[in-house]
Formats: sequence, C-alpha cells, structure tokens
Amino acid sequence: MNALIWLAVVSTVISLVLTPVFRSLFRAWGVVDVPDEDRKIHGAAIPRGGGTAIAVSYVLAFLIVQWRTGIVDEHLALALKVLPAACTIFAVGLIDDIWNLRAWQKLLGQGVAAGVACWSGILAVDLVGFHGREWWTIPVTVIWLLACSNAFNLVDGMDGLAAGVGIFATLTIVIAALMQKNIALAMATVPLAGCLLGFLRYNFNPATVFLGDSGSLLIGFLLGCYGIIWTEKSATLLGMTAPLMALSLPLLDVGLAIVRRLLRHQPIFTADRGHIHHRLLDRGMSPRQATILLYGICSLVAVFSLLQTVVHDNAVSSVIVLVFCAVAWVGIRYLEYTEFALAGKMLFGGGLQRTVKAELELADLQNCIANAETTVDCARLVQNAAGKFGLVATHMRIAGDDFGGPEAAKDSQWEARVMIADGDWIDLARVPGSDAGAALFLDALTASLNARIPSLSKARPRTVVIRPRV
Repeated sequence: MNALIWLAVVSTVISLVLTPVFRSLFRAWGVVDVPDEDRKIHGAAIPRGGGTAIAVSYVLAFLIVQWRTGIVDEHLALALKVLPAACTIFAVGLIDDIWNLRAWQKLLGQGVAAGVACWSGILAVDLVGFHGREWWTIPVTVIWLLACSNAFNLVDGMDGLAAGVGIFATLTIVIAALMQKNIALAMATVPLAGCLLGFLRYNFNPATVFLGDSGSLLIGFLLGCYGIIWTEKSATLLGMTAPLMALSLPLLDVGLAIVRRLLRHQPIFTADRGHIHHRLLDRGMSPRQATILLYGICSLVAVFSLLQTVVHDNAVSSVIVLVFCAVAWVGIRYLEYTEFALAGKMLFGGGLQRTVKAELELADLQNCIANAETTVDCARLVQNAAGKFGLVATHMRIAGDDFGGPEAAKDSQWEARVMIADGDWIDLARVPGSDAGAALFLDALTASLNARIPSLSKARPRTVVIRPRV
C-alpha cells in the first residue's frame, strides 16, 4: 500500500512540473492546435502533444519510487510487459501531433502497437466464458485495443474531457485490482491516474495544453491493455463486461460515430460535430457544464463496473448488464440523434417496408418501360405507376407524342413539370394527403425514360387521354 501511495503522489507531482515545460516546448516548436470555429472551439492556438508529459511522468514515477524505496521491483513485470507496445502507440501519436499522419497511416501504426501487445502476451483469453489462447484471441485483442485507442482519441474534443474520463476509468481499474488483490495491476495503473490528475490541472477548461494524439491514443491503449489483464481474474461468464462498462463513454462515442457516418453514407474517419460532447453543447450547455456532466456519468458507470466485478452470480451479473444497457439507451435518446430517430422509424414504423415496396415498384416500372413498344404503352405505364406514388400525370410528351390525363385537384400539394430527353416532359401533381416516395418515383422515371425515348417512334404526333386503371 505504501508503494501505491508513493507512486500516486510522485506521478502527480512530476506531471504537475513537466506539463508546463513540454507545453512551452511545443509552443516554441509550433506544434499547436488552431481553432476553426467549428469543431475546435477554443479561442486561441493551444500547444498539443501534452501526452509527452504524461508518458515521461509515468516512467519517471516508477524509476524514482524504485530508486528511493526499492519497493516496486517485484511488481514491475506487468508494467514492463506493456511497455514495448505503449512506446509504439506513443510514437505513433507523437508523430501525428508533429506531422499530421493520414488516417490509414495512424491506423496502421495502432495495429502494429496492438500486435506488439499480443506478442508480449496481452491477450483477451477470457471472453464470455471461453478460456484459453485460441486463434481468435489475437483478432479480438487487436480490435479491442484499436477500439479503446480511437475511442479516447475521438472523445478528446473538449477541454479536460479525455483526461478526466481517463482518470475515472483508471481509478476504477485500480479499485477493482485491489478488490481482486492484484497488486501488480494496481501498481501499474496508479501512476497513470496520478499523471492524468497532474495534467488535468492545465487541461481543464480553459485549457492551456492539449493531450494530442500522443496522449489520447496512449491513455486508451494502456486502459485497453489493463482492462484485458483485469478480466483474467473474473469470476463470472460476463467478466469482459466490467472493463467495457468502465470505458463505456468513449467506446459508446466511437460506436455512435461509426453508425452515424454509415447511416449518412460518409467515410468512417470523417470528422464531424456529432460526438456526445458536441450534442451536449448544441443543447445549450457550456463546455464546463458538459464536461462535469460527463464526469458524473463516468462515476456512475464506474459503480456499474465495480458491481460487475464483486458479483459472483451470473444471474445477478446479467441483471446489472441489462440495467446498464437501459441507462445507456436513455442517455442516447436524450442526445436526440436524428440519424437514429429516422433509422428507428424506418425499422419499426413501417418505413423500411414502404421503401422496399417502392423500390420494387420502381424496378417493375423500369423493366416495363424498357420493354414498351410504343409511346402509348409508355404513357399508360407512367400514369398507372404515378398513382401508386401519390401522383397524377396530368399531361406528358413522350418521344414527341402528347398525352393528356386527369386534371390536378384544386388542393394538390404541388404541381411540377419534369423535363426528360429531347425536349419531352411530364406534368405531375401531388395528390393531397398522400404518403409516397414521389422523389424516388421521379428519379427512376426520368432515368428509365431518358434511356428509352431515343428508340421510340416519333412518327405519330397526337394527343391521347389515358385514364388510370381502376
């Protein structure tokens, strides 16, 4: 216990001393974050690369305490096991802070660091009751470490957020390690909490230094490694859920970001203002209020995580997981993501079925138009299909032939002329109260007619009235 106290105090003091030193160095070197009034909402250029102070403080804390007391030597094996991979991920982050790596380059470096961790023996060998060093432990470990690293990288978008979230997650692992009598794990994580606490003195709003990728990637990676070690002494089938809960805020943020960008058909690595902290700011909170709220959420998930650690009954563990998921769902609903509201409406409100039905109708229309022999056939197909989409084709010209249709109702929602190929057109009116995919219809209609009109005969200009079939 004395060693833990010494490590906590020494790491905090060293971080308090070294952070302003590295802050000045990075400012002098021009390694700064410039505000863009969009995602980067700070008021002036702020030095990044503060992760260097955390990394150096973390190592120095062990060296100084060992030199002065000689009491940590027997428990250093765990920290030394993580050290090669941690140095690799730190190097990747520092290079990115200085030279701005591309997304694929940074991901490749993270993959190398995860591979080094696996080579060092850090493997997720305990997953939902499956034990042993099977082949699947390597990809699962790599995915977990990449997720943790990028989760903290993405959550580092507001003063003090990533560092504060890291403190709560680290302290959760420390407490869990002490409860499991895993002194080596507690000793490896305590100085990380001290380093983050000292750094937070300069990083909390208004921040004078940022973590940078060298800090956010390192924090996430270390916590991912220590989370795996934490599960090795799990007593339940759901042991892996404890570190998942402890790191749930950044992991949830990265998961939501991926799903949002997929729903919007955007590249996964595209930056946006849709992260959890951005949503809180958009709801009227100040940066400090949002940060403190997220700290409170981290303390709540820490309680869930520790409960999952102390409970030895699988049924009770399952209940804890269900309650945790329910709380997370309420939180996501509070953030009011438009993407998820629309996706839910599509899945559970019949929107998906209607869209599939509309796409099938359009496919049939396109096939029929492609096989139509005359302009009259095309016009009849258009009129009949329009009715299925809440539209009326009041007048049209196809391949030079004019066709009339029903008059538009006086209370039509809108009327429009759709231009096709070679000066042809279709006049459409929206039926009042209809709920149909008019835009889908227009896109498919114009595409199919534009492809078909050049081969239709223009030899019989006339006006033909076509009534929809009843």
